[in-house]
Amino acid sequence: KDSNCKRLMSVPGPCEPEDLIDGIIFAANYLGSTQLLSERNPSKNIRMMQAQEAVSRVKRMQKAAKIKKKATSEGDSQALTEVDLFISTQRIKVLNADTQETMMDHALRTISYIADIGNIVVLMARRRMPRSASQDCIETTPGAQEGKKQYKMICHVFESEDAQLIAQSIGQAFSVAYQEFLRANGINPEDLSQKEYSDIINTQEMYNDDLIHFSNSENCKELQLEKQKGEILGVVIVESGWGSILPTVILANMMNGGPAARSGKLSIGDQIMSINGTSLVGLPLATCQGIIKGLKNQTQVKLNIVSCPPVTTVLIKRPDLKYQLGFSVQNGIICSLMRGGIAERGGVRVGHRIIEINGQSVVATAHEKIVQALSNSVGEIHMKTMPAAMFRLLTGQETPLYI
Repeated sequence: KDSNCKRLMSVPGPCEPEDLIDGIIFAANYLGSTQLLSERNPSKNIRMMQAQEAVSRVKRMQKAAKIKKKATSEGDSQALTEVDLFISTQRIKVLNADTQETMMDHALRTISYIADIGNIVVLMARRRMPRSASQDCIETTPGAQEGKKQYKMICHVFESEDAQLIAQSIGQAFSVAYQEFLRANGINPEDLSQKEYSDIINTQEMYNDDLIHFSNSENCKELQLEKQKGEILGVVIVESGWGSILPTVILANMMNGGPAARSGKLSIGDQIMSINGTSLVGLPLATCQGIIKGLKNQTQVKLNIVSCPPVTTVLIKRPDLKYQLGFSVQNGIICSLMRGGIAERGGVRVGHRIIEINGQSVVATAHEKIVQALSNSVGEIHMKTMPAAMFRLLTGQETPLYI
């Protein structure tokens, strides 16, 4: 425990970091829950608006319930449910304060956002993917961009005098869990710069290979590009896909003779971390495109990139056929991923096109054959994938729209 204390002292927050490994408890009142549809990686502003929307929905439900009770002359409306909020580096549980029965139990990694608004706390969690994950791509409209996929979020609303403290403690729990994860994989958190550390910590998907690649300073570059005023950068960007350690945009194409191609410093597959000091990590594709379009009148552009091959290598370890792979495919494209499954651990990314399975190309293979090849595979399953939008560009199915 002493060595634990020493190595966790560097994680700032209201709690003793080692207490978060065992778990701490806060008292609160549970007001209710509601479900929202959300993009995969909305900005913090949108997250905050979603949290406020959840609070107003829950308050409307409470008001309606009070009116109903008065109408049926049941006297005073029922008192609020008193709960214990249990927070640890593994999970967040909500227990009924009287009976100690578990009302909710969320693995910490499924928590997307936590907001404190006055004495209100909003806890937003991603819905677990159903086991029969075959039709999980909920799109707003058929043929909508990959960036427009919608995911179900469950929002729990609580009231507590310690609202701010609760939100800070959950944030600290992520930091402690992440440091423990790094150490378990033989990486010293002190070796990561604060910028890299905070960028990575803002995401909960962690894969060993990706982590080592992103922590290797040789792969992280700062580039300066020269361009004419009024000239576009001449790039096409796509999303890295849900499941990448740092959700950001990938360079998918460069315009011949454009500033990006002229520089000779960029390669297709590079992940763009920031532009002129603005971080793109976690931002929706449209926002990133807007930032690049806004560079038109600049003559110098500073990019922070991580050099990555355009093809992502996936390694799924499946000891037996009885273990579900935990992802679904439609026309060669990965369209859903089960949380905590072996596919997630292996680096599978939603929105990616499978191009190779165990050394065999599946670029022109029928959907049924791909499903069959995956269903019958046991042991180590090696796959190569790339963002579906990039695949369509490289195979001439789509005309690039340069920005």
